[in-house]
Amino acid sequence: MAAGKEIRGKIKSVENTKKITKAMEMVAASKMRKAQDRMRAARPYAEKVRNIAANLGKANPEYVHPFMKTNDAKAAGVIVVTTDKGLCGGLNTNVLRVVTGKLRELQAAGTDIRAVAIGNKGLGFLNRIGAKTVAHATQLGDTPHLEKLIGPVKVLLDAYAKGEINAVYLSYTRFINTMKQEPVLEPLLPLSAAKMEAEAQASGTQASWDYIYEPDAQSVIDDLLLRYVEAIVYQAVAENMASEQSARMVAMKSATDNAGNVINELKLVYNKTRQAGITKELSEIVAGAAAV
Repeated sequence: MAAGKEIRGKIKSVENTKKITKAMEMVAASKMRKAQDRMRAARPYAEKVRNIAANLGKANPEYVHPFMKTNDAKAAGVIVVTTDKGLCGGLNTNVLRVVTGKLRELQAAGTDIRAVAIGNKGLGFLNRIGAKTVAHATQLGDTPHLEKLIGPVKVLLDAYAKGEINAVYLSYTRFINTMKQEPVLEPLLPLSAAKMEAEAQASGTQASWDYIYEPDAQSVIDDLLLRYVEAIVYQAVAENMASEQSARMVAMKSATDNAGNVINELKLVYNKTRQAGITKELSEIVAGAAAV
């Protein structure tokens, strides 16, 4: 029964694959809880920095930070946040599709593009399409560290402050819930006082504040807006990591279920093949006995 032996080999192979996907599902479920806790823990800080920045923008209008100024440079920066590993469903595909649409829009307008990749998948994508990648951060592990993100992002921040680029966009996957993640591409620079104020109002903590600056308003606002941008990028990476583990858990559960279905189908085919072989042998025995 060469066919039966081949089917048994396939069943064994799929069973081994099922064990792997089940283990990966359990690991992703464990990491997902930690990533979600880390993401939620970072939200209050990001909201408070956003609230303070919005009030500072109104409280000291005579000083305008470089991040809040616009320029006419024919170049733009894009920060692409993706995962380092695959096997997480369509997570990376969805966000890279949004990035592709934005890149085509910028190129159609004659705008040069400078990209920063956070994650191996985004770096590989940018290299394949021939985009100018000025910096990247990969192998971030399961916990995002701000010191690993500051360097690559600062390349675009400095370029914007010098007037070399006219905008910076941030793309990542926002965590909605375990079953739903949303690809997002939002403008990071220039910062809009109206946008920051609207975000602060959305957080429900908007108030009219006055400040005493020490040592001076410019130093405080310079440092605060830099922290504000860093907080947004860190939050984006934390959201992306939570989305990655959730998507991987769902994808591996689906793969495990599909492997179970394939095993059942192969067992049915094997039993039918085996039954056909036995029936054939019985028919030959009966035919031989009748001939005698």
